[in-house]
Amino acid sequence: MVIESLQSARKRGAKIYAEILDGSIISGAQRNGGTMTMNSRKSMEDVIEFALSKSQISARDIDLISGHLPSYIMDVYEVEAWAKVLKRTGEDFPYINALKSMTGHCFAASSSMELVASALQLHHQFIHPSVNSAALHPQIESIIARKKIPLKALKKKINIIAKTAFGFGDVASCIVLKKWEDA
Repeated sequence: MVIESLQSARKRGAKIYAEILDGSIISGAQRNGGTMTMNSRKSMEDVIEFALSKSQISARDIDLISGHLPSYIMDVYEVEAWAKVLKRTGEDFPYINALKSMTGHCFAASSSMELVASALQLHHQFIHPSVNSAALHPQIESIIARKKIPLKALKKKINIIAKTAFGFGDVASCIVLKKWEDA
């Protein structure tokens, strides 16, 4: 994946898959309940809020969340953070998926792979499934409508994806991608 300015991409005739609107990176330094291995809920909320603000989009603009979602209790916290920041639940919650459900947790490579998957979903207008998620955690099921976590790939018109990543030491990031429309 090459991330470059629009001017540079056009000059070299590159195929453009998505536009990065903006993003946010923070380090909570294990404050507010964060640990070396798990982010604080506050850092999750903050990184999402900062990314949306910097991207100049509203909560309603998000069609898909490419979650960090490593399949442990942090999944509940991440979904709660999204619901709180977006003020969207149930059927109104955006679609959400997890590439890790298909690849496992590739640690340092996870975010890069998820970013590529996000760009491809925008470019080809589909939402990849979150396999092995037929049985949802009850807290997640109380926040998100079941159909918003697809078990099979969906052909769907999507314009904006927000992608989160949470790492050791309470670092967090959120990047907002938009479907590329050449003028």
